[in-house]
Amino acid sequence: MPTPALIADTTIHDVMPADGGEPWRVFIYVPPEPAPEAGWPVLYMADGNAVIGTAVDAVRAQASYPSGSNVGWGVIIAIGYPVAGAYDPLRRSWDLGPPPGQTYPPFHDGGPDVRTGGAQKFLAFIEEELKPFVASLAKIDRNRQAFYGHSFGGLFALYALFTRPRAFGTWIAASPAIYWEHRAIDRFLEAFEADVPRNLGAEIILSAGEYETEKLAPFQIGAADEQKRLEHKKVTRADEFARLMAARLDAIPGLGASFELHAGENHMSILPVTVNRAVQAAFRMK
Repeated sequence: MPTPALIADTTIHDVMPADGGEPWRVFIYVPPEPAPEAGWPVLYMADGNAVIGTAVDAVRAQASYPSGSNVGWGVIIAIGYPVAGAYDPLRRSWDLGPPPGQTYPPFHDGGPDVRTGGAQKFLAFIEEELKPFVASLAKIDRNRQAFYGHSFGGLFALYALFTRPRAFGTWIAASPAIYWEHRAIDRFLEAFEADVPRNLGAEIILSAGEYETEKLAPFQIGAADEQKRLEHKKVTRADEFARLMAARLDAIPGLGASFELHAGENHMSILPVTVNRAVQAAFRMK
């Protein structure tokens, strides 16, 4: 009989919020090595179901060869949902959407309305409940904590940076949905710019794929939805908005922000590429 394939050194925890409600499924990878004296660096990730396998494989392959990769070992905390698939679209929309949010039609006939705006509560859960839980399981270096999010998760990463800037020292926002809800993120950015904490010393990496620009991917050229995709690009402007955001943040004293354009990638194929970049940034050898 075949043996099920498991994600190495990774445990699954369904964590209930203290004030009730549905649990988050938290995937926790701890290296099979003695913790360093200062504790492990930690990489927190949104969309945990979709990213945990890639992230663990990336660190295992590279940390085993640090002189060639400049990547060391670290703890990975991937926050997802108790579902079989890669995403729970309904809960994800609520958790990752900055407040106040809006209400949208159901994803499918007969389903519930889709709501956004729960990012403040999700961030409070990470900071006030999940981080202490993680610290009870592994020795953590509180000075080396990173956060990764893709798309809506990238938007959440920016919201978290602007509202709790000391929560993490490294922020990776891949293909962030900056355009969302008429750029609602801007009011949080402006408040952050008006009162940036002293000696923040944060690193921010924003990115987009080559086919998130005005260019279509080769397989999209001539497709039935070609014109619709081109019109949508005029709204999302993923590479432009991310590039400008990086430049704006990099101009703030105490921040170091950069933008990366990944050749040959579209909005979804960029996921494993940027998961690896997050591992490299979070666990970079000092």
